Amino acid sequence: MVKNVRFFFDVGSPAAYLAWTQLPEICAKAGARMIYKPMLLGGVFQATGNASPAAVPAKGRYTNHDYVRHARKYGVPFAINPHFPIMTLFLMRVVTGVQSRDPERLQDLLRAVFKAIWIDSLNLNEPALTAKTLAEAGFEPKAMQELASDPEVKAALKAVTNEAVELGVFGAPTTFVGDEMFFGQDRLDMIREELAR
Repeated sequence: MVKNVRFFFDVGSPAAYLAWTQLPEICAKAGARMIYKPMLLGGVFQATGNASPAAVPAKGRYTNHDYVRHARKYGVPFAINPHFPIMTLFLMRVVTGVQSRDPERLQDLLRAVFKAIWIDSLNLNEPALTAKTLAEAGFEPKAMQELASDPEVKAALKAVTNEAVELGVFGAPTTFVGDEMFFGQDRLDMIREELAR
């Protein structure tokens, strides 16, 4: 029986980027199906009373250092974005819309956005820079604006965010193997073990 791996994420999370660089291969090797669940992390924080590690300066400094260590461990590029936090409502609506309307392009979109934020350290709080990033990845900015404004897309993002909260999600990324929940990008070994059961 094929195991489902549900990946709740927001592109504004550095931990989600790091997990995304590893989890697809982990799932492929285990013969598991990875299901992308784009959610709005700000909505999850609001619903749960949680906050970014950056809200506590000492914790934020440690967490950033830990991200750098994990990127080195995984062998992937990573840079702390000085413009953090990135307000991702528009981006996550675009991700949700592309996933539902043009799913074969989802990975192209995620590659472009994750690279812009967590490798190139771009300020995607700037609409013009976001439009440029999308255009360079082959996504027409006006079409993406229309997609993000579509009531069905807005409702879908809200529904997944609510689903996440109902499942006990409090941050990003959160991965479920069946009903077993794993928070963060530093539980990948445990995910591998769960998939091997």
